[in-house]
Amino acid sequence: MNTTYVQHATSMFAAAMGEEFRRLHPMLQRRFGVGLAGGYACVGTGVMTRIRRGPWWTVPFLQIGRFRNILVPDVGTGIPFVIENYPYRDPYGRETVTFVREFRMPRRRHRFDATMVLVDGRIVDYLGTHQHLAVDLSLSTDDDGGLVLRSDAQRFYAGPAGFRFPMLFSGRALLRESYDDAAGVFRIRLEVRNRVFGFLFGYEGAFRCDFVDADDAPQRLKPVRHEVRT
Repeated sequence: MNTTYVQHATSMFAAAMGEEFRRLHPMLQRRFGVGLAGGYACVGTGVMTRIRRGPWWTVPFLQIGRFRNILVPDVGTGIPFVIENYPYRDPYGRETVTFVREFRMPRRRHRFDATMVLVDGRIVDYLGTHQHLAVDLSLSTDDDGGLVLRSDAQRFYAGPAGFRFPMLFSGRALLRESYDDAAGVFRIRLEVRNRVFGFLFGYEGAFRCDFVDADDAPQRLKPVRHEVRT
C-alpha cells in the first residue's frame, strides 16, 4: 500500500478535525478521506482477535440492540469481519458515509450498522437500521498518528418522538484506530462503557483495505429509514 497518500478532497472527517486530520498517519488520511468529493469507498477485511462483552446482565441489553444492528451479543476469538465505508447523499441532501461492520461468527453473522453525517462542524453518527439513535462524536489524533474517537451525547428518535437518551442506560464508546507499517494493516480497538456499570462491549483486531471507485453506496448498506433530526 502507498503510505505517502496526501488528502486532496475534503472529506467530512477532514472538515470536522481541521488541522488534526493532517497529523493522522497517511493511510488513515486515505481511509477517512472517503467522501463524495473523493469519489471512492473503503472496504476493509480482516479478523477480530476477540469480541467480548460485560457480565451476564449485559446480555439482554445487547440482544435488544441486535434487532436493529446496533450491538453484537455474541463473543469469540479469531472472528472474520468486513467493514464497508461508502459515501452517498441521503434523501435530505446530506453527504453520508456508511460504517457497516459484519462479524462472521461461527453460528451466525451479526451486523453493526452506522451512518455518519457532518452537522455544524461535528460528526453525528446514526446507529442501527432505522437511525433511531444519533450520537455526537469527538475525533482527535494521538501521538502515533492514530485516530481516537469518543462518543458523547445521544438522542433517540422514533416517529414523532425524540428525546435525549439518558447515559445511565447507555454507554460511551472509545475507539482507537492506527496503521501498522511493519505488518501493513490497520489496527482497531473499541470499548463501550457505562459510567456506573462499567464495561459493556468491545472488540479488537486488524484489517486491510481496498479503495474502490464509488459515488454511491449499495442499497444493502443504507438504513431502512433516514432521520432528519440530529
